[in-house]
Amino acid sequence: MTSAQTAVSARSSVARQPWRGIMVATALPLREDLSVDYDAYADHVRWLIDNGCDGVVPNGSLGEYQTLTDEERARVVQVAVAAAGDGARVMPGVAAYGSAESRRWAEQAAEAGAGSVLLLPPNAYRADEPAVRAHYAEVARAGLPVVAYNNPIDTKVDLTPPLLAQLHRDGSIVAVKEFSGDVRRAYEIAELAPELDLLIGADDVLLELALAGAVGWVAGYPNALPAASVSLYRAAVAGDLETALPLYKSLHPLLRWDSRTEFVQAIKLSMDIAGRPGGPVRPPRARLVGDQESAVRAATEKALAEGLR
Repeated sequence: MTSAQTAVSARSSVARQPWRGIMVATALPLREDLSVDYDAYADHVRWLIDNGCDGVVPNGSLGEYQTLTDEERARVVQVAVAAAGDGARVMPGVAAYGSAESRRWAEQAAEAGAGSVLLLPPNAYRADEPAVRAHYAEVARAGLPVVAYNNPIDTKVDLTPPLLAQLHRDGSIVAVKEFSGDVRRAYEIAELAPELDLLIGADDVLLELALAGAVGWVAGYPNALPAASVSLYRAAVAGDLETALPLYKSLHPLLRWDSRTEFVQAIKLSMDIAGRPGGPVRPPRARLVGDQESAVRAATEKALAEGLR
């Protein structure tokens, strides 16, 4: 298959299963008074898609959803759908402390025209398997395809391969954003649930999970460097190591920030340096300073100087 045929096939697959491909977990531009700049956000969504990304994920952790009012959170989804031009390209995060609230956010996403939703497990306490299964079943009743988000670091609930296989058999999920950092899980997931789509959940294991069969990337650093990120992902999933490996090595000093506590601040700083509307963050987060700020700045400027944009 030629590269052109591969690209056409990839676009067709994304059209049928819109959670596939590069779904950018969008940072949310804030003004200096910490109000949401919806116009800048709409422009950012359009810019990402124009630069080859397949869609966007509003109201994820990178979008600081925990700090948004209900009105802001709903409007962010509406703006994303309108700016994307095709609701299938939008996969809102619908995490909440209660299953009923997550279902309401999934219903709001459906009403806005989104194509799928991204859902963390219960994160107010360490839910057991029956509670996790009930949580995902409840949100699936909203009618949109549900992509599970496994982030045991933050939620303290681990969606292990056997549990993911069970959720898929339940009909509650269509894919998983795998953020555990354990790339070995890709193979067990494929064995236990071969029809469950694996999505890369952390930027700094992109190559490893792409080679293990991932069909999508819920991505952070395309917010700042979309063209280079798109080239890296496309080469990685095609098994083109001659192209992918040098890009991966060049970008990895930035990509690894996606797995750190300060990932929102780091990506927003890189956006600012690259000329994108990153802006400040809402408390309790604070701007990077000192060695952290210097490290992100140096890595971003080096990538830009190498023509990675």
